[in-house]
Amino acid sequence: MSGQRQRYVRELRNRWLAVRLSLRGQIHQYPEILALRMFLTGFAIDCVIDVGANQGQYATTLRRDVGFGGTILSFEPNPEAFSILERRAAGDRRWHVFNMALSDFDGTAQFNIMAAEQFSSLERPAAELDPIFTDRNKVTRQVEMQCRRLSGLLPELRAAHGFIRPFLKMDTQGHDLSVCEGAGEMLADLTGLQTELAVRPIYEGGTAYRAMIEWLDGRGFAPSAFFANNKGHFPLLVEMDGIFVNRALLARMS
Repeated sequence: MSGQRQRYVRELRNRWLAVRLSLRGQIHQYPEILALRMFLTGFAIDCVIDVGANQGQYATTLRRDVGFGGTILSFEPNPEAFSILERRAAGDRRWHVFNMALSDFDGTAQFNIMAAEQFSSLERPAAELDPIFTDRNKVTRQVEMQCRRLSGLLPELRAAHGFIRPFLKMDTQGHDLSVCEGAGEMLADLTGLQTELAVRPIYEGGTAYRAMIEWLDGRGFAPSAFFANNKGHFPLLVEMDGIFVNRALLARMS
């Protein structure tokens, strides 16, 4: 296929994606999906570690819209969300689910179930919240949850699933930095990662986006893409997502 025809086919494919997302009310996901398509394909990612999987929305997007066919390892602490996640993954032999949290320690902790379950977190809500979050991001109950560090877990997962080029996705509601810190030296084994970046933190002690970007930069990860992770909260951005690439990989490729 000629280069011109390849570009034409790619453009048609992208336009059809935009139509599908519009019909589902998810057009805000368009930049993220295009970025993931390029990254996961361009770096031959064979495993996505999906931390904070909720009910499996991200993994479903990987399969349906991104076209990722590799291994997905989804971690979700919330028992109710996990039961839905487990059912969704049941028919996919390369999608494995775990009812635990990833953090910077091995042990147990109280996991906060919020009024709107997608806000559930090991962290507590910030003292001051925008009105849109006040009723949704508040603790309704707690459950004791197993926590693992990625430093010890990643070798176990690699031995069990045989992947070579992992990509870490985090959506842990204010806890992403702790997940990264728990990876220790194993962070260098990641081809790339995706993290939430809080412009206006909604959890106590939340890491602001500039601090998170600087932390990752100091450990060899460079920005690849940024995009808003929701379609609301105009005119002030609350959160965005960032995809980062391991600079050591870029050096080897060049």
